[in-house]
Amino acid sequence: MGFHTKALAAVAALSMSAATASAQDITMNVGFGAPEDSLYGRFGAIFEELAEDYTGGTVDVRLRCCNQIATEDEGFRAMQLGTVDGFFITANNVSPHWPLMDVTVLPYIFQNTDHLERVVDGEVGDFIRSQLLADTGVHLLSFGPALYRDFYNSVRPVNTMADMEGLKIRTPNNAVMLATFEAFGANPVPLAWSETPTALQTGTVDGGDNGTSFIRDMSFYEFMPNLVILEHFVSMAPLFASSSFMDRLTDEQREQIMRAAVDAGNRFSEEVRAETEEVRQWLVTEGGMTRTDPDRADFIAAAQTVQQAVAAERGQEFVDLVNMINAAAE
Repeated sequence: MGFHTKALAAVAALSMSAATASAQDITMNVGFGAPEDSLYGRFGAIFEELAEDYTGGTVDVRLRCCNQIATEDEGFRAMQLGTVDGFFITANNVSPHWPLMDVTVLPYIFQNTDHLERVVDGEVGDFIRSQLLADTGVHLLSFGPALYRDFYNSVRPVNTMADMEGLKIRTPNNAVMLATFEAFGANPVPLAWSETPTALQTGTVDGGDNGTSFIRDMSFYEFMPNLVILEHFVSMAPLFASSSFMDRLTDEQREQIMRAAVDAGNRFSEEVRAETEEVRQWLVTEGGMTRTDPDRADFIAAAQTVQQAVAAERGQEFVDLVNMINAAAE
């Protein structure tokens, strides 16, 4: 082999090594505010596993819990500025940066799990992703699991919406939640969380709603005998990524990261659904609660009046998105 041939071969080898090193040197720091063993952390661990698997190790995902790189309030803006690669952010904390995200906090905006999946996996979900990116420069990689609120009270089982009539229900001081329980026929009582456990125990209020695990963790089953599976509000904690991070990826890596996020969200959603049902079973068998699963048709119709009232205040874009989501239920 002549000198020039050897030199060219050496340059080619160095170029290939540099390209490989560069591809393997991509790190994705993903932040969240909660502890490592929280729902965010568990979701993140699945995403980390799949992302590194799908990219063949060319993207190194590093989870940063406990506000290490930013708080939830700061995380979205940091992604816009390109100082944070990715972040798990509760949907309602995205709303100050992108008001259309508030659609997810409306009552029965997702009528059931099938409806939710049709939205996030279909044309409406694609619209939300593309509109968010166009408006903010931030990528929504996965909507993540749906965390529903269950209802409980000390007065009677709820089999129909008529059974809600007159119940004094603790709510946060939140206009949408107050309007929702009024539409259901109850008497909502806005209370700070610090006052709630005592108000429930003393009968100042008849009931309330929380995430299923929270009902068990707070031992509300000891004085709230009626568990009602309404799933009227849902909380979501999507995974987002900055354009500055996504632009560092090859087309292939970008597809792999997006696929890893969706697959992680689907896998973790299945885990969360199973765990939620296990807690509900525990509340009945060990906690002694009586469970009812009312028909939701009347509740959904009442909730849609709240949806439309809120949407009308937010403008035509918001109205159109609400209608798109509702159309996906049909």
